[in-house]
Amino acid sequence: MVQAYILIQTEVGLAAEVARRIREIEGVEQAHDVTGPYDVIVQAGADDVDALGTLVVARIQRLEGIARTLTCPIVNI
Repeated sequence: MVQAYILIQTEVGLAAEVARRIREIEGVEQAHDVTGPYDVIVQAGADDVDALGTLVVARIQRLEGIARTLTCPIVNI
């Protein structure tokens, strides 16, 4: 299992709506609209890195209102 935080910048005024829609996507554990350089922070999980990439590119990035994402896989050191 691979888990990651996905930091999202949205179009102005759309953070709450984007977070709400992202919560409905399978594999998303949490999605919060926040303040700061990013507008939404998501915690997600997938079976492997390829599945995580598919989740981000094919499901999350395609949502209307998303300008940019940064995916940060969780590592256990």
